[in-house]
Amino acid sequence: MTVTQPPSASFAPVPPLAARARSIGGSPVRDILAVTARPEVVNFAGGLPAPELFDTEGIAAAYQAVLAETPGRALQYSTTEGEPALRAALAARTSARGLATDADDLLVTTGSQQALSLLATALLEPGDTVLVEDPCYLAALQAFGFAGARVIAVPGDAEGPDPEALAELVVRERPKLFYTVPTFQNPTGRTMTAGRRAAVASVAARHGLWIVEDDPYGELRFEGERVPWIAAYEEARDRTVLLGSFSKVMAPGLRLGWLRAPAGPRRACAVAKQAADLHTPTVNQLAAARYLADRDLDAHVRRVARAYGERRDAMLAGLADALPAGSRWTRPEGGMFLWATLPAGYDTTALLPRVVRHDVAYVPGAPFYAGEPDRSTLRLCFVTQTPDAIGEGLRRLGEGLREAALAG
Repeated sequence: MTVTQPPSASFAPVPPLAARARSIGGSPVRDILAVTARPEVVNFAGGLPAPELFDTEGIAAAYQAVLAETPGRALQYSTTEGEPALRAALAARTSARGLATDADDLLVTTGSQQALSLLATALLEPGDTVLVEDPCYLAALQAFGFAGARVIAVPGDAEGPDPEALAELVVRERPKLFYTVPTFQNPTGRTMTAGRRAAVASVAARHGLWIVEDDPYGELRFEGERVPWIAAYEEARDRTVLLGSFSKVMAPGLRLGWLRAPAGPRRACAVAKQAADLHTPTVNQLAAARYLADRDLDAHVRRVARAYGERRDAMLAGLADALPAGSRWTRPEGGMFLWATLPAGYDTTALLPRVVRHDVAYVPGAPFYAGEPDRSTLRLCFVTQTPDAIGEGLRRLGEGLREAALAG
């Protein structure tokens, strides 16, 4: 029997997408990575940890042990808050770093990016104001924008956001929260000083403000002294949500993050997570807990940090020859990124297609700004490439920038 479909003109149109879905575009960084995925490209654009430094043996052993010993539990549903063994291990690691934490203070998330999305759901109404650093982690701008928030940048310098400007904006704009990546920030690589952290905590205490402190890179320090979390300051203890992740210190494919928060937002995030995905994959949580029990994660992180420090040094050594005279750049003490500012008149977004022809890529700085962007800026990731590849990539970058300048 043949069924004849009516002509398409007789179909009524489906309802439109939600306004927030129509207004928020994709990630410019992801778009750039799609264009520069060719193996011959020396890619300074991504924010990917070096895969050759993953502890594949240790992670594989952890999965094997979990699946051999407790397969029924590992492959079953779990609680929304997270596996008790993993939460206990995370609480112990956090406490050992100066912030007393119980397992019940933590919610395990599917990567720390999910934590941002949950917090946006739990804390923000459409039209609420969020304060961010200038420039800011791009995916945080997306999460807050998707929630319908009005996002305003706080001016700052090499030491971090300006506390006086923060206080003025809090009084004038009445924001719900201030979002910060205070240690080895993405995209700039800068670290907020202890004095600035204390001042941010004081502003939040005086004026009533949530602080969302994102710390995916803090353990990747290869020089200098560790700075306490903002959450460790007394004035901030009851109003700071601290985010953590295994993506940069164990492996991003595990998709394991967590948030440490006061009871109110933590419970609200748990309810939001129930609606989003019920819980983070059980087998991944149990494997991470087993890894922490059987292996020395701190020793692994030290090995990774040493390698990243060598790669940062290789990039710093070649920047003067690669970038135009008068350029400036940061010198991060850890993390994965450095930030360069070319002389006035350069537009790194417009220059990128010409540079990519030389088989090298960076991320233009403009998408990282909530307000008016500095179009002469760019982000370079120094951890994914070996020192030799970094040297070659910088040579290509210099050629591309010089060619673009000559072409006008």
